[in-house]
Amino acid sequence: MPLLLAAVVTSACAKQPAALHSPEAGVLCDQYICADSAKGVSRDKTEKYLGEKAAKRLFSQGEFDTTEFTFANGTFCDVKERLCREDRYYGADGKRSGAISTKYTALLFGK
Repeated sequence: MPLLLAAVVTSACAKQPAALHSPEAGVLCDQYICADSAKGVSRDKTEKYLGEKAAKRLFSQGEFDTTEFTFANGTFCDVKERLCREDRYYGADGKRSGAISTKYTALLFGK
């Protein structure tokens, strides 16, 4: 019985991805990246809010499209569309299928 209880407690305490936070208007961050509404994933904002080490780690991966990105909690944002969605997946019609996240769209793009 004690082992079963330990398993239940461990699974209940499993770390969930942290919610996104907005340290300033038009910026969203998770524990790995910060993005702004103009350019998307931002080295400057990541360094400012998460530190130089996080910015170096992120941008040491080579060139990438900074305008479409997925945060650690699964929220996907697209600077060109000026929308954030609950996920990054596509439907059978070839269009993004994730429900629009009004909360994170408003925080990042002011809508």
